[in-house]
Amino acid sequence: MIEMSATPPRRPARDVIDAVVDNMKQNLEPLKYSTLAPSRYTVYLHPNEYARLEGIIPILRQQTAQALSEELEKLNGRPLLGGLIRRWRAAPSEPHFRNAAGEWQIEFLADPDGEMAEGDLLIDSELILPANPDLGVGERTRRITTTHGQRTETREHTINRLPAAAAKTVARLEYDDDGGHHSYEVSKDSVTIGRGGIAYPVDVRIVSSPDVSRAHARLRRDPQSGRFFIIDLSTLGTTLNGRHIPKGYDEVDGGRRENGAETALPETAAIGLADTVVLEFRIVR
Repeated sequence: MIEMSATPPRRPARDVIDAVVDNMKQNLEPLKYSTLAPSRYTVYLHPNEYARLEGIIPILRQQTAQALSEELEKLNGRPLLGGLIRRWRAAPSEPHFRNAAGEWQIEFLADPDGEMAEGDLLIDSELILPANPDLGVGERTRRITTTHGQRTETREHTINRLPAAAAKTVARLEYDDDGGHHSYEVSKDSVTIGRGGIAYPVDVRIVSSPDVSRAHARLRRDPQSGRFFIIDLSTLGTTLNGRHIPKGYDEVDGGRRENGAETALPETAAIGLADTVVLEFRIVR
């Protein structure tokens, strides 16, 4: 009699490459004259999976980049006859599908939060344009795809990058959590607060019990008026000066969709996260 192991089957390295390519195809950004592919990919693996593949990470990175380039070539492909006729009649045009930054940036990491099960795969892709002072500084989009067996979840997170000259402090947050006393200088128009995690990028990371959600609340500043608003993204609720504020999302098809509900913040306020952590908010003049 042979006793069978209960450990999950290993994920072949080629499946990891295929998952990154699938992420790229799902997160293409159409423009008027071309379509951009995300240029940066951070792939998180279960620590055991990462340890198994660690010795071949350079090869895995190179072959992932090669697979992404080949997929773009396929997307830009044309029927052979039509392509030959067009090439004969006119100079070749720029490829319609292109890497936003011109080169692939790929990194493989072990799950730092200890939340992934063996066989899980999380891909964090970013659409990044090359530095160009003539274009100014705008938004950067991160799309996070998590695969649990045969089920895939996708989340989107937009990051605002302000020019250095505009990054002045407009408000301040002070709070105590399990990590001690903290002060955060608000210099952006959007600030996310929560426990964070690899699939939940936050600006203010709270060290606390799971009562505080990964992405618990978000502060929004209206750049025209300078007024601040708070949006509740949590499971167990957010309070403003001791009173619960409306939830900023609806449950739709098993996921969450923001509904536009937000609450104006006074110049000073106490923001409570699930009756666990209180942040003192103050506008800086």
